[in-house]
Amino acid sequence: MASGEALPLEAIVLIDVAIVLLAGAAMARCVRRLHQPPVIAEIAVGILLGPSLLGLLPGDLPALIFPDDARPLLGAISQVGLVLFMFLAGWELDLTRLRGRGRAVGAVAALAMAVPFAIGAGAAAMLYSSQSSQDVGAGTFIFYVGTAFSITAFPVLARIIRDSGLSTSRVGTLAMACAAIGDVAAWCVLVLVVAVAGAGGTGEFFSVLGLTVAYGLAMAFVVRPLLARALLRGPGRTERGTLLVLIVSGVFVSSFVTSWIGIHAIFGAFAFGLVMPRRRAPELHHQVEAPIEKVAGLLLPVFFVVTGLSVDIGALGSSGLPALALIVLSAVVGKFAGAVLPARAVGLGWREATAFGALMNTRGLTELVILGIGRELGLISAQMFTMMVLMALVTTAMAGPLLRLLGMGPGRQDSGPQPPPGAPDAAGASVTVAAGGRGEGAGAAGPHPA
Repeated sequence: MASGEALPLEAIVLIDVAIVLLAGAAMARCVRRLHQPPVIAEIAVGILLGPSLLGLLPGDLPALIFPDDARPLLGAISQVGLVLFMFLAGWELDLTRLRGRGRAVGAVAALAMAVPFAIGAGAAAMLYSSQSSQDVGAGTFIFYVGTAFSITAFPVLARIIRDSGLSTSRVGTLAMACAAIGDVAAWCVLVLVVAVAGAGGTGEFFSVLGLTVAYGLAMAFVVRPLLARALLRGPGRTERGTLLVLIVSGVFVSSFVTSWIGIHAIFGAFAFGLVMPRRRAPELHHQVEAPIEKVAGLLLPVFFVVTGLSVDIGALGSSGLPALALIVLSAVVGKFAGAVLPARAVGLGWREATAFGALMNTRGLTELVILGIGRELGLISAQMFTMMVLMALVTTAMAGPLLRLLGMGPGRQDSGPQPPPGAPDAAGASVTVAAGGRGEGAGAAGPHPA
């Protein structure tokens, strides 16, 4: 390169990705010693490389390392990783295992989502005048924030349960079942929120809603049987690599369709995962699942940095601390009130019920995805986005220490009697974590086995 000539934009993007991966790998080693899931490292790296820490140093380093021209390309890279992750999350979420698990589990799952939704909606009503965008109605803002408060991050929850040795316990199986139900319900609600926010009027809203229903029916009754016929016939007969290309292309096409409809691309990826066959041959794992896990593992950390560049803790100032405290307190109280008391009602002791509340309080990557949608649509202010990201970080980081405080770590939890009537058994609720059990986010060091 000639002296004084600017670096090509693609070269800047490549070095940015390298910085993200190396920083994530270093942070992952630190949080592992604190018994935290990899998503904590990835969220922390995203915040540290943004204006919250790096921006405090002289020279405006975030703008120098991640210039404005490079950010759209970094955003596109992060979206590829995010879409692949959501596909894996949908593929791993086997809804058939939740059938016949009893009314008790459904009731607990409903309350674990409804109570934090109501408390979050109350907090949103208090914050609407100061934290919403100008063009957003009060109802849309409150509905969106309430949904964000009600989220439980299913993948990171599964990672914490596995690491804590709770996979076959009453607490673990109930938490997995409730999180699976809540995850699907939350995405359905969010589709409505996005449709309302993105529509230009009542007519456009019903158009988006109608297209979404038609899309769902096509996925269930056309795409699903075609996938079953193609994949269950035997992936070994397909030329190596062709199957992977077909599946990934299907994910991207489905994401494009949902974007065209007027809802987010991640809904298309998640839906394509939901309609994938669940009985996987070893060849299917090696040809499709494992390669996608690795690619998502490399690209997802970029998503956290793109998110972190919009998080500015310093901009909150002392005036933002009361609102931050309200958000964190409402999120924690809502999840514990909606989870602990219903868990007691179905037969869990106070210690187990409290552990269940700590598990349901995790939010992780799922929360960041929802917050990113809200930021893109202009539903929340930059300050509100920062506070909600911090809430996701705090509530996810709480789970591990609380479980150890309750004596629910490996080899320490009660095996207890059989699950209460209507609760899921271990086999029924044990749903494998997306992306190979990595928790949420793949970590810059690569996929984490589970």
